[in-house]
Amino acid sequence: MRLRTIALRQVPTLVFGSGSLNLCREHLLATGARRVLAITSPSTKTYAACLLEGFPDFALDDSVSTEPTVETFRQILVRARSLSPDLIVGVGGGSPLDVAKLVAALLKSDQSIDDSFGIGNLTERNTQLVCVPTTAGTGSEVSPNAVLLDESEQMKKAVISPSLVPDATFIDPQLMCTVPAHVTAATGLDALTHCIEAYANNFAHPMIDTWALDGIRLIAGSLSTAVLEPHNLAAREQVALGSLYGGLCLGPVNTAAVHALSYPLGSRYHVPHGHANAILMPHVCAFNLVTAPDRYRDVAIALGAKPDGSSEAIALSGIDLLWQLIRSTGLEMNLGRLNIPEGDIPAMAADGINVTRLMKNNLRTMSQQEAEGIYRSAFTA
Repeated sequence: MRLRTIALRQVPTLVFGSGSLNLCREHLLATGARRVLAITSPSTKTYAACLLEGFPDFALDDSVSTEPTVETFRQILVRARSLSPDLIVGVGGGSPLDVAKLVAALLKSDQSIDDSFGIGNLTERNTQLVCVPTTAGTGSEVSPNAVLLDESEQMKKAVISPSLVPDATFIDPQLMCTVPAHVTAATGLDALTHCIEAYANNFAHPMIDTWALDGIRLIAGSLSTAVLEPHNLAAREQVALGSLYGGLCLGPVNTAAVHALSYPLGSRYHVPHGHANAILMPHVCAFNLVTAPDRYRDVAIALGAKPDGSSEAIALSGIDLLWQLIRSTGLEMNLGRLNIPEGDIPAMAADGINVTRLMKNNLRTMSQQEAEGIYRSAFTA
C-alpha cells in the first residue's frame, strides 16, 4: 500500500521540560516586542504576570474563565485592538490558548471570525504568538485548530489553519501540579482521545502512528497517578509529554467520532470537553472495533493489554482497560447523572453526525440511529 502525502506544520520553537517557564521569559524578552498582551484565565493569571514581569508595556486579559463563545472572543478582540500589541501570549488551558491564537490571527486583519470558521479559511497571521499551556490535554499549544461556541446556534465551530500554529510554545509540567483532580482527569483523557482517534483513523499515517501510540502508553501509565498525587512531577511530565504527542497528531490527522459526538454535550449542556470525550470514548471504540480489530489491538497493547490471542480478543481487553482507566480518575460516566435529558438524544445525534470534518475520519460509517445508540449506552454506564 502506498503512503499518502502528509504535511507537518510544526511550532518553530518547541520547548518541553520542568522549569521551562524561565526559558519562556528569556524568549519573550529576546523577541524585541514593545507591547505584549497575555490572554489567560483567572486561575492562571499569576503565571502570565510572572512571564511579563520586566516588560515596560504589557497587559493581561484574564476573562477566559470557561469554554469561549464567539461573543466572548469578539469582546476580547476589541480590547486587544485598542491596545495594539505586537506580541500575544496565551497562558492557560485550551480555552485561553484558542482565544489567544485567534486574537493573534485577526488582530490586524479585515477578516471576521465568521469568515474564518472551517478548514483553510483563515488567511494569515501578522502578530507574534507564544503559547504556554498549564494543563495537559487539549494540544492547542501545537495545533492549527481553535474552537469557539456559537451560542446562537448551540454549536461548536472550529477554525483550522496553519496560521494558528504558534511561533513558540513552552510546556512546563511544573505548572500543572496545581491543576485540580477533575481537570487533570478530563484534560488527560482528552489527550488520550486525540492519540486513540489519530491512530484509529481513516487518514492515519505511520509518521503520526508513532506519536499516537507513545502518547497512549504515556497517558495510560501515569494519568491515574497524576490525578491521585497531583505533585508527583514524574507523572505530570509523562502525561504532559503524552498530551504533546496527542496535540501533534491533530494537524496532520485529527480526531473522529468521539470528538464529533462530544460537541453537542459541550454546546448544549456545557459538559467540559475532555469529560465529554471520556464519556463517549469507550462506546465509540467498541462501535468501531469490528471494522479495524488490528488497529484497536495496537491501541489495547499501548493501554497495557497482554499481546496474547486474536486481534479481536486483545482489542476487547483494551476496551476493558480503557474503562478501568477512566473510572480510576473519578469522572462521572453516566449522562443521566449529569442531568442530560435522555429525550434529547435524537437532536444530539443529529448535531454530532453533522460534524462531517471529523466524522469523515471515523473508521466506521455512523448513521443517525447508530449515533443515538451510542448516546443511549452512555445513559447506562
